[in-house]
This record gives sequence, structure tokens and C-alpha cells, in this order.
Amino acid sequence: MKYASIADVYEKIEATTKRLEMTDHLVELLKQTPKDLIDKVVYLTQGKLYPDFIGIEIGIAEKMAVRAVAKATGHSEKEIVEDLKKTGDLGKTAQKFLEEKTQVQLFQEPLTVEKVYGDLDKMAKATGAGSMDLKKNLLAGLLSNAASKEAKFIVRTVMGQLRLGIADMTVLDALAIAYGGGKQAREHVERAYNISADLGRVARAVVEKGVEGVKKFEVSLGKPIRSMLAERLGSPEEILEKLGGKCIAEYKYDGERIQAHKKENQVTLFSRRLEDITNQYPDAAELLRKHVKAKDAIIEAECVAIDPDTGEMRPFQDLMHRRRKYGVEKAMKEYPVSLFMFDALYVDGRDLTLESYLVRHKILEKTIGQADRVKIAQYHITNNPEELERFFEKAVEDGCEGLICKSINEDSVYQAGARGWLWIKYKRDYKSEMTDTVELVVVGAFYGRGKRAGTYGALLLAAYDPDEDSFKTVTKCGTGFTDENLKKLPEMMKEHKIPNKHPRVQSTLEADVWFEPTVVIETIGAEITLSPIHTCAMNVIRKGSGLAIRFPRFTGNYRLDKSAEDGTTVNEIVQMYRNQLKKFTE
Repeated sequence: MKYASIADVYEKIEATTKRLEMTDHLVELLKQTPKDLIDKVVYLTQGKLYPDFIGIEIGIAEKMAVRAVAKATGHSEKEIVEDLKKTGDLGKTAQKFLEEKTQVQLFQEPLTVEKVYGDLDKMAKATGAGSMDLKKNLLAGLLSNAASKEAKFIVRTVMGQLRLGIADMTVLDALAIAYGGGKQAREHVERAYNISADLGRVARAVVEKGVEGVKKFEVSLGKPIRSMLAERLGSPEEILEKLGGKCIAEYKYDGERIQAHKKENQVTLFSRRLEDITNQYPDAAELLRKHVKAKDAIIEAECVAIDPDTGEMRPFQDLMHRRRKYGVEKAMKEYPVSLFMFDALYVDGRDLTLESYLVRHKILEKTIGQADRVKIAQYHITNNPEELERFFEKAVEDGCEGLICKSINEDSVYQAGARGWLWIKYKRDYKSEMTDTVELVVVGAFYGRGKRAGTYGALLLAAYDPDEDSFKTVTKCGTGFTDENLKKLPEMMKEHKIPNKHPRVQSTLEADVWFEPTVVIETIGAEITLSPIHTCAMNVIRKGSGLAIRFPRFTGNYRLDKSAEDGTTVNEIVQMYRNQLKKFTE
């Protein structure tokens, strides 16, 4: 398959902001892809070579990419850098210089998908002495044989900046339409993805075996399951009514959610973003090895930092010291962790994701040998609002954020990859004015003035709308940043900077700088108000108005453990606004 076929479709996708058109173009691409290449084409369309949990990235820095473009085009590195300053996109710069290439190759070979993927794979796996030169030469070789349009997308891919605006859900829609017989197959394709977290594998199955192939997908050790997420409500009465009158309430610990896969003595830990974080928590892996009694198991837990002197729980931010490649042993001593287990998804050959929560919880209790640093998350089953409130008060007193209240009905299955009403968050601050934090996605920035000249004065923040798979603006935040924060922001956000508004961002405001929706920050405000400007919940409360956070302030916490889709949702903002209104009218 010629790589030009992919580049042609990418260009069409890039030219539209309409999701239906993107899906149509993607269906076109998938239909012309040979079966044995479908997984590779899907990965490339995601801007990667493998699913995230494999942990293999191409890893080409801008300087190296500039050298490769210079070598392939015959222009100097200085010329490349000067043009890059104008375009802000090395892919476009490569495209421009290849169109006016000074070194003409007589025997230029058309690029194939196999060739491009193979060379990118070699770049990703190159290590040790000489690996930098190998990567540069491989990239230059690809660009030398690339048409200008192909070069643009190859450069963007190696730099992790493909940015087509296509989410995983769009790919699932396209697969269902192209090979599943229509959108009605989407639920089966999505279920397979949710329990495998591998879009390429799902694509291969649906292409080779149709819907029946993806229906046979099973939970597998070593392959993470996409996390089930919770909605939120502001009172015990609302929560119990939503959960059928009775629920199991568990402490909501202020830690990092992990999914542990134990296969005999081997333990692998995945973050909620499905990254392998075993190396960051070797002590947690050892605790699981010792205290999970099952031979094979997939267990979910909250990993919480504890004070080594008092044993008291520490805030989430302390765990950021564990996110390092070196000095892990020192960090283990300074920031030890405890594990609070809350779900069992697989135990000794039995897939539990379609079992009710009470069944899963009972199996969890039998599977875990509790100890000082390994416990079942504290819980209470109740049908009484006052009882639920008292348990909530105890959780807060014990240093937790609040509660996660879960359905115990027969249909309380593990909804992998979904945010639903089977799990509901209850935190104190949702009950009145906005004294609770929200986790919003950085989608744009505005240049600073006066003391902030030369950096960003404010960030444009958005909430995630899962119904439309888009990000809707909710506030501009310029307060709470230290001088050091402000200096670092342009450099920190550089890799996410894009020339135009991202297709998944809905904004009536024109930011000075746009970013791909990736970075999540924690923010707090005075209250949530109606807004004619912001697109969050537009027309939901009142026609012509959205919702905005008034007087927002950055708390200083970058939520590096969360993907953009895991941030606060539009529906959560709406619920917080309604709860706030109730308080104001009491």
C-alpha cells in the first residue's frame, strides 16, 4: 500500500472540522487498506506505532528532525529553522522545502506503508551508541523518497504532532461502518476496545472476522482495561435516588489510581491513562505480589502517599516525586505508598467485568490478604441519606476527598471506558458555592502585558463533552500562577502548540495561541455563572447562554496522571451549577 494513499486522506481530514466528514474520510481509508496492514494504518492514524501500554515511542526531538529535513532537502539547518519560526510547524516546513528540492534523486522509490512503518519502528527501538545518527539517517532517508505532502505527515508523526483531530471514538465509528455493517456494530467494537485498550488489534479482528470476531474479545493479563469513570452529585438524597435507593459508599482517596495485573510472580501496574508505571512504584508491585492471594488477577486500587513517620495519608501532589526515571529508591523512602483496593476485574481465569459490583467486591475481599499498607478501601452499605452523610464526614475527617458511591443492583457491571451513573462521586464542596476544584483542559492562551509581557497572561480552559467528544470553553484563568510557573509555561506548552484552533475545541473566543487538548490543570473559582461567551453547556440552562467559572484560580497542580478526556465534564459543570442554585435559594 502506498503511503501517499494515507497522506491524501490525512489532508482531507485536516481540511475539515466536521466529525461526520472526518469519519467518512476515515472509512474511505480503512476500506482501501489491505487486511494485513489495517492495524499499522490505525496506529499511524493515532500518531503512534503501538498501543500506549507497550510504552514504545518514536522520540525524535525537534533539533534532530531539523537536521534530517536539512539532509533530505539540501538546505541548511539555519534555513530550516528560519522557516520553522514562520510556520510553527516543521511538517509544513519540510513540505515547502521538498517542493523546491535542490538535490534531485534520479531513482526515487515511492514510499509504502510497510516501509514508513518499518523505519519508524527502527527509530523507536534504536538505543545505545550511534542510535541518534541512526534515527536521523532513517528519517532523512524516508524524507528523501517522500513526496512533499507525505513528508509533512511523516515529520509530524515522528515528532508526536500528527494532530488530525481524530479521537479514538471516531476510529471506532469508522471501523463499525467500514467492516461491521454499520453504526449498529459500534457497541461491540467499542466493548472490544474498552477491554483491550488496543485499537489496532480491534481493527484487525473486525476486518478479518467481522462483528463476531470482536464479540469474542476477552480480558487479557498484561493488557489494561480502560477505566470506568464516575459522575457526580451534590447530596446523599440525590445519590441514593439515582442508585435505586441503596448503595455501597467507599472512601475517595487522594492518590493515583492504578490497575494491577498479576500473573504468578510478575506484577505490572498501569495508570488510569494506561501507561506502564511499574518502574515508578516497585514497592507497590512488591506489596501486590505478596498480598494478592490469587495466582492471576487484575485488581484496581488507589495508590496513596503516606508519611513514613506517622503513617498518615499525604496529598496526591506528593506522588509526583515518584514520576521519575532515576532516584526511585530514594523517592520510595521519602514518599512510601499504601494501597487501597476497590475492584477485582479478573481472578484466576474468570472475567469479572460483566458481574455485578457486589459479586466483584466479595471476590476482591477473598483475594486480598490485608496488611498495614494493603487494605480494602473503607466502605459502607446504606439506604439512609443521614447515614451516608455521616460516613462522608468520617471520610473527610480521615483525610479523604469524599466518597465514591456505587450501585449494587444486578446491572452494576464494570463499564470499561465509560462514565456513567453506576458510580457517583460525592465531595463536600459540591454542596454550595464553588469551593471545590475542577480539572480543566488547556486549549489556548492569551499573551501577557506589563509584568507578564513575553509570556502568557492567561490560559483558555475547557471542559470535556463526552456526548460530542469535544472540549468546550468554560473560563480564562490568569490567577494563581507564580512567576516561575509563568516563565515555564511557554516552554512547557511548546510541544502542544498548534497553528489553529483544534477541531475538537469549541470556542467563540479567539486565543492568541492554540494548543491541542492534552494538558489538564486543577482550578478553583468563586462560582459558576451564565455566560454568553463560553460554549460549556451552551443552551442547556438558558437559550443563548453557556456556563463559565467566575474568578478562576490555578491551584498549582498539573494533573499529569489524567488524559484530557478524564478531566471535568460539561455535565459535571452543569450539575455543580444546579447544586449551587439550590444552596443559594435555601
